[in-house]
Amino acid sequence: MNKPAQLRADRILVVDLDGTLIRSDMLFESFWSAFSARWTAPLQVVTSLLRGKAALKQRLNELAHVDAATLPYNEDVVDYIRDYRESGGKVALVTASNKNYADDIAAHLGLFDEVHGSDGQHNLKGENKAVFLRDRFGEGNYDYIGDAEADIPVWKSAGKAIVVDPPQSLARMVETLGTDHGTEIEHITDHRPALRPALKAMRPHQWLKNMLVFLPLLMAHEYTSANVMRSLMAFVAFSMVASSVYVLNDLLDLASDRAHPRKKLRPFASGDLPLSSGTWLVPALLFIGLIVAMPLGPDFLAVMAIYYVTTTAYSLYLKRQLIIDICTLAVLYAIRIIAGGAATGIPLSVWLLAFSVFFFFSLAAVKRQAELVDGAATGKVKAHGRGYHVDDLPLVAAMAAASGYVSVMVMALYVNSPAVRELYTAPTLLWGVCLVLLYWVSRMVMLTHRGMMHDDPVVFAVKDRVSQICGLIILGIAAASSLL
Repeated sequence: MNKPAQLRADRILVVDLDGTLIRSDMLFESFWSAFSARWTAPLQVVTSLLRGKAALKQRLNELAHVDAATLPYNEDVVDYIRDYRESGGKVALVTASNKNYADDIAAHLGLFDEVHGSDGQHNLKGENKAVFLRDRFGEGNYDYIGDAEADIPVWKSAGKAIVVDPPQSLARMVETLGTDHGTEIEHITDHRPALRPALKAMRPHQWLKNMLVFLPLLMAHEYTSANVMRSLMAFVAFSMVASSVYVLNDLLDLASDRAHPRKKLRPFASGDLPLSSGTWLVPALLFIGLIVAMPLGPDFLAVMAIYYVTTTAYSLYLKRQLIIDICTLAVLYAIRIIAGGAATGIPLSVWLLAFSVFFFFSLAAVKRQAELVDGAATGKVKAHGRGYHVDDLPLVAAMAAASGYVSVMVMALYVNSPAVRELYTAPTLLWGVCLVLLYWVSRMVMLTHRGMMHDDPVVFAVKDRVSQICGLIILGIAAASSLL
């Protein structure tokens, strides 16, 4: 990273905030923080926007709380500021974001001699910022660190233009500025690819859960080409809609994710992917899912709508409610199975629905158990953003085990039902599935108790060698019971 050159006594370093000092944008930070706290926040935001962007920022400041300590700072910029100060220079934070946020960030970092931000009447952006800085410090008497095309008017009157991670178009404009105005140009580069974080935010590994749409087809043994094609379309549609929800959930969960030892590395929490990208990604993925789903008929669309409404309610409110959150997660798993039946027109077995509710309740409880085990290990009293205390851990673990065992019992009753004898030539072999599930549920709860569980038990199971072997054994037993 470049260090500041020799300083003039009257030179001051002016630092922008959004996209420069932080790898985020306070407008989006405050919007999603407000939305997470109040589902009515977007309506209030629209009303404020009618009075102008400055009024919008002021209203968001009133609605939202953003913790300056957890924001994703650009460490290269922070190091540059420290070097500047150590060289004897003064530093000012001047931003179009609300001044209250600027004050909090300055207090947290302790690196600024002056702090200036926008208020309800004035917006320090573009030409307005340039005029303010010329009046405050004088033409050419400041160096300016920025990252956007809106900073061009500021750089024109700066002694030095310091550009953070500019795209090629902006880099060319700044170089032209240096040629035409004799402005000294410097770059701070921390290039991070956008495609990989965007794909990570969509959580393609979670699409494995959507394989549940194939269960009605598999359990009914109706392997027609039409059913397979419709199930594939249902899988794609659900994957897109689910990714839309995952992105929305991450945007709403910024505060709790940044307080989590592993989730703080998620693309939006870490600043690897701009919040603006996530804001348009949510409706874009939903739209793609709807386009794929439309040929599958109104029943499937209705199920998918229920799924989206339920998951959105979960993200905004239900995930913070004791026990209700676990029940909701179990229902969301079951909805995928219902969607598979709606897409193919295959009637759903009561046995399949009963098994899935208890089995997925167990997995949801394991997920909460893992969070509480992590909390106990780090000395936390309460799971962040959840309705559970660490003292609840024994009860949550008991719920996980008990519900898992009930699902095995449902499977045992199914194996002994008349429906099984119609579908399988050797139904007695299916008792082996019960034994494998009994072992697997017990092991999952035990590993979680020992702090060895991933945040999502489904992801853990896919990567876990023993779980993979159990899955292969179950598939082998099911195939043998059908063919022998």
